[in-house]
Amino acid sequence: MTNSSDTLAVAIDDKPRDFIREIIAVDIDSGRYNEIVTRFPPEPNGYLHIGHCKSMCLNFGVASEFHGRCHLRFDDTNPTKEEQEFMTAIEADVRWLGFDWGEHQYFASDNFEQLYDWAEYLITKDKAYVDDLTIEEMREYRGTLTEPGRDSPSRNRSVDENMGLFRAMRAGEFEDGACVLRAKIDMTSGNINLRDPVLYRIMRAHHPRTGDAWCIYPTYDYAHGQSDAIEGVTHSLCTLEFEDHRPLYDWLIENLPTPSRPRQYEFSRLNLSYTVLSKRRLTQLVLDGHVTGWDDPRMPTLAGLRRRGLPAAALRDFASRIGVTKSDSVVEMALLEHCVRDNLNKLALRRMAVLDPLKVVIENYPEGKSEELEALNNPENDADGTRMVSFGRELWIERADFMEDPPKKFFRLAPGREVRLRYAYYLTCTKVIKDSLGNVTELRCNYDPATKGGDSPDGRKVKATLHWVYAEHAVAAEVRLYDNLFTAETPGAASGNMLDDINPDSLAILNNCQLEPALSETAIGDTVQFERQGYFAADPDSTPKRPVFNRTIGLRDTWAKVQKKEKSWKEDQRLLRKDIIPAIGRKKAKDIRRRDIVLLLDEIVDRGAEITANRVLAVTRKMFNFAVGRDII
Repeated sequence: MTNSSDTLAVAIDDKPRDFIREIIAVDIDSGRYNEIVTRFPPEPNGYLHIGHCKSMCLNFGVASEFHGRCHLRFDDTNPTKEEQEFMTAIEADVRWLGFDWGEHQYFASDNFEQLYDWAEYLITKDKAYVDDLTIEEMREYRGTLTEPGRDSPSRNRSVDENMGLFRAMRAGEFEDGACVLRAKIDMTSGNINLRDPVLYRIMRAHHPRTGDAWCIYPTYDYAHGQSDAIEGVTHSLCTLEFEDHRPLYDWLIENLPTPSRPRQYEFSRLNLSYTVLSKRRLTQLVLDGHVTGWDDPRMPTLAGLRRRGLPAAALRDFASRIGVTKSDSVVEMALLEHCVRDNLNKLALRRMAVLDPLKVVIENYPEGKSEELEALNNPENDADGTRMVSFGRELWIERADFMEDPPKKFFRLAPGREVRLRYAYYLTCTKVIKDSLGNVTELRCNYDPATKGGDSPDGRKVKATLHWVYAEHAVAAEVRLYDNLFTAETPGAASGNMLDDINPDSLAILNNCQLEPALSETAIGDTVQFERQGYFAADPDSTPKRPVFNRTIGLRDTWAKVQKKEKSWKEDQRLLRKDIIPAIGRKKAKDIRRRDIVLLLDEIVDRGAEITANRVLAVTRKMFNFAVGRDII
């Protein structure tokens, strides 16, 4: 089984229509565009993360659905932070997710000469000027959200003077930061982005593609929209933080002789519980050594998720499920985990691995004998067939599968108790061997030869089935158990410092695991299911003699349970209308007793809807606080 991605191609009718797809459909029906062109425009100053996955799936997805094309463009306008390493990694991530830009790969740096010419064009139209205010002075002149800005003393320079100064900037006649080129728009605008934004700054830095040919570089806001226009992009899709930048995007398009007129639309960015997606915060985690690198399996980078074993198809499914809206919200990590389990359950081959081994000696099994037993590769897919696993006198089982003095509901192995060995025989513990400290080191057992295959001819039943590995053929391995990097749903929300919520148990390394031999053949990056344990991916640190596996995810699906128990918010609203609002209507708000609300919430919880109860409580508090100036509970 491999987790390599195939190129995604989706029919239009297969996708639900979000507001962006509705806009595009109207544009096509009206004849505004003959072909839809989108773009995925990362800045090559770091690694892509799962938030970029949402944008990638949207841009490439709508292009495919509407039979258009999606460009991969590197917005490489800041050479101090950009590297070829990041460009190469981004290309690999896009391909891994299943998308193909074909011949349409572009770089903002390809447009540097055209962008410069257009900057001169703005100067000739008296719509741009060279300003030599310091950064501090520019910030002071800019004003605030509540106070208008002031014109720079440089704003009234003549066209000729501005042209001469701008050409001198390009020629390298000024020191870095000595002056900038600004658009001349409106220093009193309520939108700070329109208060004469910077278009060019002096920056002597080696560019990964243009080398030292330039000492002035366009800002992102200036280069981005014009690159869209040069490439013929029709729909420039970006996240909500650029909504206030759209007037500037439109102003530049309207005031320059660009070959096309793209339109910008914004959607909400991905916020994921127990995760940070800020590039600054992710960089801090790497530089401070809280993770081993950008591809650490605890990181939300695509490189980290890939190394952890998450399938690209599961990420695409996740992006589809969360949809595209204008409302910011936090997506539960459990939904991502559900998508991963749903994918791997169908595709992952099953194998047996003992992570905390305890030796079992079957005393009534002949010494020197072994046999081959047939085992399913994947009960979800008959085409995966079966494999043969070796069985003999000495086995490894999980230490947690044995208790010398078990509680009432422990049904696994105990002295005198019979259990089933997966694909093998019934087994009964007859003796416990301990060391001088009283630790269990070995179990002596008997097996029933008549139960081969796991069934008893006399019909007796057992309550537990254990996985195991034949000791003589077992492969020693390292297994890394990964968990969430943070313990809080919103890292740093309580203290203001995300590091206060770092999970000290986000990684446990097990060095004495015993695997069935077939696992040593697992290709790097492939994910398998360790039976009864979870899904695990072969790590690049593996060697022929010592495989290394990363836990991708456990078997328990919390999201499915939540979905089954909880009502939708629309149902919650109906509940409010049906139960709470009438209760308020029957009495004056000040006469509603705390007990009335508690009883109502108890009824909701009894129906198995704890989250609904919490929502109802929150709304109730607001209603009563508004009515009587205090919380009801």
